[in-house]
Amino acid sequence: MPLPRPLAILTPHSKHISSSLLTPRFLGESSFHRRFSTSRIIMALPLFKELVAPNGQKINQPLGLFINNEFVKSKSGDTLTTLNPTDESEITAVYAANSADVDDAVAAARAAFHSPSWSEINPSERGQLLYNLADLVEKNTHLLATLDTWDMGKPLSVAKEEDLSESVAVLKYYAGFSDKIHGRTIDVGPRKLIYTLHQPIGVCGQIIPWNYPLVMATWKLGPALATGNTVVLKSAEQTPLSVLYLGKLIKEAGFPPGVVNILSGYGKTAGAAIAAHEGIDKVAFTGSTATAKSIMKAASVNLKNITLETGGKSPLIVFDDADLEQAVKWGHSGIMSNMGQVCTATSRILVQDTIYDKFIQEIKAQTEKVSVLGDPFSEATFQGPQVTRQHYERVLSYIEAGKAEGATLVCGGTKHGDKGHFITPTIFSDVKDHYKINQEEVFGPFLAIGKFSTEDEAIKSANCTSYGLGASVFTNDITKAHRVAAKIEAGMVWINSSQDSHYAAPFGGVKQSGIGSELGEYALTAYTIAKAVHVNLGTHL
Repeated sequence: MPLPRPLAILTPHSKHISSSLLTPRFLGESSFHRRFSTSRIIMALPLFKELVAPNGQKINQPLGLFINNEFVKSKSGDTLTTLNPTDESEITAVYAANSADVDDAVAAARAAFHSPSWSEINPSERGQLLYNLADLVEKNTHLLATLDTWDMGKPLSVAKEEDLSESVAVLKYYAGFSDKIHGRTIDVGPRKLIYTLHQPIGVCGQIIPWNYPLVMATWKLGPALATGNTVVLKSAEQTPLSVLYLGKLIKEAGFPPGVVNILSGYGKTAGAAIAAHEGIDKVAFTGSTATAKSIMKAASVNLKNITLETGGKSPLIVFDDADLEQAVKWGHSGIMSNMGQVCTATSRILVQDTIYDKFIQEIKAQTEKVSVLGDPFSEATFQGPQVTRQHYERVLSYIEAGKAEGATLVCGGTKHGDKGHFITPTIFSDVKDHYKINQEEVFGPFLAIGKFSTEDEAIKSANCTSYGLGASVFTNDITKAHRVAAKIEAGMVWINSSQDSHYAAPFGGVKQSGIGSELGEYALTAYTIAKAVHVNLGTHL
């Protein structure tokens, strides 16, 4: 089916938004790859709805847009309907924002930024609000994890034990930084004093992806709020539910009205309006590289500060002196976790030729043993469904591409079950550097394995794509490990592990994997402006 031709749109804050913003790739890992519909409703939705999840969890789910600490209807009455990827049944509809709703959210955020209740608040009080929110998220762990599992398809055990625990930790981490945003004094001699202030940027637009809804929300909210900014955050249209519920907790935590505003909506409307809005001072985005390029163009309308965390095709290098058992375990989890829907997934494995056949045999066995497919609410499940029908079909298309290019299908490569978006974990071997499946981000349970002979060949292959997000090196030679890590073009390198991130360390990429860093103390600089103050202490020019 041909895709619709993109149209340009006008907003009150931009003369023209590039038509590229409205292409199917705009604002999301694959924002036109949806499992829901939009409609102009005849009978208005309520602002809240009682839901009962498949695990029996009862949820008083917000359906409105969270603006100025209240849930409100979209001005147009437009909605989007989100489906359960396990069986494609409807979960609920929520209100979908357009440019007029973005205007309201920006106005609320701007008023809050200048309000004494936020701009003059003691920094330690900002921190206490973040601690309050962390406590509420922790208290509602099972409910929030249930929403992400139901809405996105990830195993409930993972959502609870990994995603929600990290979300709580991130909020607490940045709560502790709130009263530690320090400037410097610069010694230039006795006649002059220079000092710096690190001040908030202003109103920040934040656009998050569907693969880690709560985690990505806290990654962005934590540093923005700790440094005194206000926020307009758009959830992914595929997974709006847990982030809307977070709005309830933000109000309960005591944040002043307008400090955080949360919008459900489509990338081509709400996302485009955020990216191009002249009332927004910064935009932070996580999603596809193609979308990030569109955001850069839109943000140029007022030279917004930008942070972009985008696609990846991360290599994992296995040398013949590595602990093979550990390399296999990390190699499997590095691509098969979260159904392969991870930007940092080590989706390319490069194995030294002397152990290549053995490694293929072992990782095939590990995959068949561990990657149990099924209901994400079941404790036995390792791999749930892909997030949408369209994304599922996209992954299947890469399986056909791998076969056509001449790669060897080691295992998987098929649909699983008669309903839902399940794909058997797929491994291809004999993959060459130039193959499409080696160059493009599949974003599924899809592993491409190639071989190398020498260290130089391994480094060359590792650096052969346009991406540079993460990379792994497996070896017991510590000198070699550091030498190779330094030469790999990536924002993060793991030695003898994979995707081993921590909220205290910077997270970001190089090349076409993004601009700037999230997490750690580094993220604070992305949400502040360094102002130099010059004080003349002398009487001479």
